[in-house]
Amino acid sequence: MELKNKKWTEAEFNKVREEVLTHWPTGKDVDLQEAAQFLKGIPEHKNFAAKLRKAKQEGITLAQPRAGVALVDEHIKLLQHLQNEGEADFLPCTIDSYTRQNRYNECQVGIEESIKTNRSMLNGFPAVNHGVHNCRKVLAAVETPLQARHGTPDSRLLAEIIHAGGWTSNEGGGISYNIPYAKSVSVERSLLDWQYCDRLAGLYEEMGIEINREPFGPLTGTLVPPSMSNAVAIIEGLLAAEQGVKSLTLGYGQCGNLVQDVAAIRSLIELSEEYFKTYGYKVDLTTVFHQWMGGFPADESKAFGVISWGAATAALAGATKVIVKTPHEAVGIPTMEANAQGIKATKQTLNLLKGQRLQMSKELELEIKLIKAETKCILDKVLELGKGDFAIGTVKAFEAGVIDVPFAPSKYNVGKMLPARDNNGAVRYLEFGNIPMTKEIKDFNKQLLEERAKSEGRQVSFQMVVDDIYAVGKGTLVGKPEK
Repeated sequence: MELKNKKWTEAEFNKVREEVLTHWPTGKDVDLQEAAQFLKGIPEHKNFAAKLRKAKQEGITLAQPRAGVALVDEHIKLLQHLQNEGEADFLPCTIDSYTRQNRYNECQVGIEESIKTNRSMLNGFPAVNHGVHNCRKVLAAVETPLQARHGTPDSRLLAEIIHAGGWTSNEGGGISYNIPYAKSVSVERSLLDWQYCDRLAGLYEEMGIEINREPFGPLTGTLVPPSMSNAVAIIEGLLAAEQGVKSLTLGYGQCGNLVQDVAAIRSLIELSEEYFKTYGYKVDLTTVFHQWMGGFPADESKAFGVISWGAATAALAGATKVIVKTPHEAVGIPTMEANAQGIKATKQTLNLLKGQRLQMSKELELEIKLIKAETKCILDKVLELGKGDFAIGTVKAFEAGVIDVPFAPSKYNVGKMLPARDNNGAVRYLEFGNIPMTKEIKDFNKQLLEERAKSEGRQVSFQMVVDDIYAVGKGTLVGKPEK
């Protein structure tokens, strides 16, 4: 198929679908009509989109962890613990790395090894290999909505199985689950594959079933300027809406400066609604705030400080949902007890801040204005490159370095842009590369970084970037030189 931002016809979708469902034997168990009937029977409290909408109406922030293991019964045990002990509002099924790369044979070996050793030999739940029946078994065992969280450039078969299994949300997008996760997958290929996932969600919507879609906001999770992640989120949101998605959760990864983080969420909402209205899309828009995605302190008490700071920022920004980290973040995959502790610390902070919002100030107003201006510079150029088509424009934007994600492994990412923190810890553009910004914006970013350099008695340089990457793990936000 030729890539363009146009809703797939039924014939186009079905032609691709015939091939997708043959990728692994469990694909034969997916029947769209039967799945629709099953989904219609799921109670509303287990529907992701419905619960998000209710939270948005009530003005509260809900909490969701990350978690997943290889075997069905063990995965159920894990999710029940996070639901009952951690009091999670949403449950994840984090998918294993083999599934993310469509390597289902190796995944099967991991399942068999897990059975032999009685411990998870995979770093997530292999939903494709387990199939529709086992996905429904997981859903039946909990009282909380389920979402697949992964990092898959080609999520087509995974989407078919998890939705038929009753999971009413799928995370990811053609940019956000390719550029930060894969080296050699073309942007055109992943955009097409995610159009399929979005069209599938759209088909369920047309059959009266709410399916939530959530592009992955943090991208590489390391010093990503808010305007870059917001531009990607809005593009993925527009592409999903064109395919019929009605419930969209756009995300953002915490950078650490309170004013900038709040401004990022608020500008994301305002600009998204503006673009959806311009293109005639009626979308139920919610937001997700990801707690700090970078290096964590190894000390658990200090880690709880980072977790609580993320929870507080999410609440003060008015995000609909917050993705929770654990006190074991620095050392590896957490125990279910540690995961539950992270949720409880988050929930306590959210409860204390319920109803509170960061009040508008000159600083907040300026930051919202700046992020929106930077984001529009990027989106306007993408639209120009695509001659009015955001899908075509996105491919060309990556080729030209107009969209440029810092520290991404993809060979389709130019990698010329460099970020660094200003004196207050807000993330700025150190090197713009080919990102199209006005002279005024470039000068302002430069000025802020020069102010930091002067206060630290050094030149603006790449060393600032290195220092900032390691700062939080060492207990500070800004990577100032050690004296």
